[in-house]
Amino acid sequence: MKVAVLGATGYTGMVLLRLLENHPKVTDIFAVSSSKPGSKISSEDFGLGLVEKYEASEGLFLTVEQTVAKKPDVVFAALPHLASASVCSPFFGSTVVIDLSADFRIKDHAAFEKAYGQKPPRPDLLATAVYGLAEWHTQALRSADLIANPGCYTTCSLLPLLPLYRDHIIIGRTIISAVSGISGAGKKPDLKYSLNERAESVLLYSPGHAHRHSQEIEAELNYAAPGASILFNPHLVPMKRGMEATLVVDFAPGKSLTDAEVSWQDAYGGRPFVRYTGNRMPATGEVWGSNRCDFGAVQDGASLIISSVLDNLVKGASGQAIQNMNLRFGFEETLGLPLSNQV
Repeated sequence: MKVAVLGATGYTGMVLLRLLENHPKVTDIFAVSSSKPGSKISSEDFGLGLVEKYEASEGLFLTVEQTVAKKPDVVFAALPHLASASVCSPFFGSTVVIDLSADFRIKDHAAFEKAYGQKPPRPDLLATAVYGLAEWHTQALRSADLIANPGCYTTCSLLPLLPLYRDHIIIGRTIISAVSGISGAGKKPDLKYSLNERAESVLLYSPGHAHRHSQEIEAELNYAAPGASILFNPHLVPMKRGMEATLVVDFAPGKSLTDAEVSWQDAYGGRPFVRYTGNRMPATGEVWGSNRCDFGAVQDGASLIISSVLDNLVKGASGQAIQNMNLRFGFEETLGLPLSNQV
């Protein structure tokens, strides 16, 4: 099959290229860049552009217009929020689009505007977009032509929480304290994300509902349990990649960790990329380079404390996008995706 990656020079775009190079069902890769069209892919990353899958583009970055003519079977859009929908326009209706931006994640127009300060860029397509949390919308993804790939904070938080809200194991507001590697901020040059600024330093930013992903997390939780809410506190920490979310929430009367474990088993038993580690709290290094989300949990009186970890560039972005492609085209869910850390 033929695949295209828009925004191929960004971190998520480059991870997509690396994963797709090793995907056995992918025959042709078209790397698209508005800033470097016509230049060699290897000039951006000397580890890329060296396999036969780039022959149809002569190992060069293409424009969107050139890529439309190639008629790819699927387009991955690793583009900035609020710009992606416009760039993807030539592909809607003719190919499967997996969008890694937030442009199609929030269906409620008011919630979207609260999060991003403007109306959804393509409100006419929101109803047909399927939210790409792979373990939760598996059946809908199998026939979706527009997939809204979730972000890293949302995936890390939602996977442990959704079964518990759905099954009425927990009640009330969840407090989320999350930390992210600097690559989560993207590749744009900005002094505050430089090594000297971030080393030996932890930063809480956009706490509470000031952070745009609060709207996304709550929107998805409310499909499982209307009225569910969060208090979200994200931090930047001095590491390149990785994410950990500590989730604290109260049990419903009469419920306990045992009930939570049954709920998680029911939701994720047999799913390859979600692993419950019991009362052992997982570390970000254990999932680095993998498409897994691992989480552990302990009970403290009437409260539940969960620690969830993933690689923000893989399960939190590019890996989950390919997982969604696998589901959409009827491939084995794990095809071309790492289950364990990369050496």
